[in-house]
Amino acid sequence: MDLARLGPLAIAAAGLAALTGALAAPAAKPSRWWAPGEGRVFPAQLDYENETGTLRTLLVGGPMKTRGHPFFAPIGPNGRACVTCHQPADSMSLSGETARERWDATGGRDPLFAAGDGSNCPTLPQAQRASHSLLIDHGLIRIQRPWPPKDLQGKAITPDFTIETVRDPWGCNSGAQFGPTAARPNISVYRRPRPISNLKYLLAVGFAYDPKQGMPLPLDPESGRPMSGNLMADGRAGTLNAQMRDAASTHLEFLKNMSARDMARIVDFESRLFSAQIADRKGGALDAGGAEGGPEKLARSEPGNLGSQGPAPVWSEYAAWEKPDPSLSAEQRAFRQSVARGARIFREKMFLISDSAGINSPIGFGNPVRNSCVFCHNMTQMGNDVAPGQVDLGTTTQPFADPAPHLPLFRITCTGAPHPHYGRVIYTSDPGYALTTGRCADVGKITLQSMRGLAARAPYFSNGSAKDLRGVVDYYDRRYRIGYTEQEKQDLVNLMSAL
Repeated sequence: MDLARLGPLAIAAAGLAALTGALAAPAAKPSRWWAPGEGRVFPAQLDYENETGTLRTLLVGGPMKTRGHPFFAPIGPNGRACVTCHQPADSMSLSGETARERWDATGGRDPLFAAGDGSNCPTLPQAQRASHSLLIDHGLIRIQRPWPPKDLQGKAITPDFTIETVRDPWGCNSGAQFGPTAARPNISVYRRPRPISNLKYLLAVGFAYDPKQGMPLPLDPESGRPMSGNLMADGRAGTLNAQMRDAASTHLEFLKNMSARDMARIVDFESRLFSAQIADRKGGALDAGGAEGGPEKLARSEPGNLGSQGPAPVWSEYAAWEKPDPSLSAEQRAFRQSVARGARIFREKMFLISDSAGINSPIGFGNPVRNSCVFCHNMTQMGNDVAPGQVDLGTTTQPFADPAPHLPLFRITCTGAPHPHYGRVIYTSDPGYALTTGRCADVGKITLQSMRGLAARAPYFSNGSAKDLRGVVDYYDRRYRIGYTEQEKQDLVNLMSAL
């Protein structure tokens, strides 16, 4: 085309078009939020920035189309999918920050805030932020348990304690519809969603029996195999299939049975996910300088190995950083050495562990027992517990729990033998494992958490009572009178931020 013959206006338009083409904006960056049913491809490697660095999630086996996949498709009436509460940017969990961002972005119209469990109680006015404050401000989802509890076959258990509601700030533990005196009695507690990556470690069975109870492990009614006790906070489901059925009927409000094919596809996807922090803003790459941080080692290592002693002690991934590298900047060198010290403190700093059911009772290891963090967080590469079973660290139960006026408070009265450490009357915001077993001796017991990807999924503990990693360290320091120095606390925080 001869632009000169078309005049100055055509020349200007052509120039603008050329300039626009040359400066075309890069493709929009995908949203951090994975909405149900959006159909994005899940890549083989997925990185997300967080406050301290970068989290990496690997999908072993390569990219996967998510359109129509049962993990990503909304299957119930509330519009949610599994991915709603298991976001890749949050290490396949859901951080409190993400919940706040979704509220701000949607005004509460996202399916995440479904009345059933995304609000403090379904009876509250759902359009108000205050009705969802436990999720937005503390990262907590409502969990409704039947009362009395039922065993794996659905048979009612006769508990050896009574439960009364002392404080009910949201109305979901009193009245005709909710609570232990309702027409169909139930108990509502509030807990953090647990991550669903690195599952081969959480499903590993290190012992044929539960050393915390002195009893054989419960068997999967479908396969007859011993079940890991590391899946859910209160141990109510020991297999992924059982966990899926529970989540589908409650969190997704799916009123049908999930098909065997869909459950197999979800298990296949979840079993191929490995998540860990891969880079730190101060320390740089976490798999550099001889260190072995990041998810690749998780993907290729064998699960279930006891790391409280050799040959691969817990967090020995950072042993190479004990020797300072003069080629690094002062800030980078200081961070890496702090992480290496934190790993040693985690394994070697001894203190007295006392009055913690599952550790000091019923068969236990003595009360008190002298040991370190790795006594319970003892699986190599992961820091969860090789020995299945639940323990009571006091995070939900008085006198050890932090004040939590935003949570319900229950009075437990043992009708049989008193609790081995709390006595006959116990005050708790979450009875934990006792809601599954009906045993007073199990009040306050909670399944230990996975320690990978922590930087991406604050707050911490099952009830979100520690807003950050320093809060976790401070709680243990206070609970067990450890006496960490300020340097030791910072070293532990830096270690946990690098996992």
